Amino acid sequence: MPVDIRGGIELPATIERVELHTSDGLTLVGELATPVGRAPVATLVTLHPLPTAGGFMDSHILRKAANRLPALADLAVLRFNTRGTSSPRGTSDGNFGHGLTERADVAAAMAFVAKRHLPNPWLVGWSFGTELALKYGLEHPIRGAILLSPPLHRTTSEELAAWAGNERELVAVIPEFDDYLRPDAARSRFATVPGLRLVAVEGGKHLWVGETLTRRVLSEIVATVNPGALPLPTEWTTGLPDAS
Repeated sequence: MPVDIRGGIELPATIERVELHTSDGLTLVGELATPVGRAPVATLVTLHPLPTAGGFMDSHILRKAANRLPALADLAVLRFNTRGTSSPRGTSDGNFGHGLTERADVAAAMAFVAKRHLPNPWLVGWSFGTELALKYGLEHPIRGAILLSPPLHRTTSEELAAWAGNERELVAVIPEFDDYLRPDAARSRFATVPGLRLVAVEGGKHLWVGETLTRRVLSEIVATVNPGALPLPTEWTTGLPDAS
């Protein structure tokens, strides 16, 4: 029988618990989800919301991306806890660095991607994670960055302007009712990056709560990374993991 794709459903994927190693000697815990029996067409390197406000690798949009997109869109999804962050997977070494020492965390994730030959990497940041993507993404061989609810609190004007005219793509998904940066203000703040694709989401809020908004966000990610996989199905009919 068809099963609705919603909530915490876990579609078939190959799941691997991984560790990332930073240049300053820390071990970060993470998880890699890949399609079953076939190579991914692209890789999402996810950067979670602010850990001091409850953000971690299992923040719901990132967890649902890992649960669904390997099966639905042939994507690899790497999630990890930045330094000092805990989740059921474990606690990463170190302490919260206010977006500064996390530079090494982004580098460790990208080194893992390179070592494993994961294809076509994209950074996907949510809230605090967008600051890491904007500040440090251009230091790495990425296809681009997707920003979910960017607050633009820690990114300098110079760091933002560096994305202008760059071959790496930049997409910002902005909720209509965001707590920090709404669409009109985002258009002004991102004016120095004329190549940006800004997606204003009607009815959206910073935390993207609810299945309708989850599907919209995941669809915008896939539209950027593997548009041939759209539209994403809303039912699954070919079998689920044993836990289902």
